[in-house]
Amino acid sequence: MFDKILIANRGEIACRVAATARRMGVRTVAVYSDADAQAKHVAACDESVRVGGSAPKDSYLRWERIIEAALATGAQAIHPGYGFLSENEDFATACLNAGLAFIGPPASAIQAMGLKAQSKQLM
Repeated sequence: MFDKILIANRGEIACRVAATARRMGVRTVAVYSDADAQAKHVAACDESVRVGGSAPKDSYLRWERIIEAALATGAQAIHPGYGFLSENEDFATACLNAGLAFIGPPASAIQAMGLKAQSKQLM
């Protein structure tokens, strides 16, 4: 069990992860873009860290900033939510390389899912 996790997403999914973590006694860290500084998911978490500009490519997809935020806040794991980085095998690997647990499938499973999707497109 973790003492603190970072939620690498926004909106309803981040709120749901935060609520579940709270029920489990786990502290949470939100990440936010400039556009989401006052968003509900930020208020739902115990701490928050700005990770970039308003566009997702400048914030929620900047996984190096998200990992830095997790390390800076003492989070032990990152929950990707869905979308954004949840299916990014490089992000899952980078989390592990930084000493953080990735709350989701292992990078090898993410890669296999991606290859399966590619093979279906070819058929």
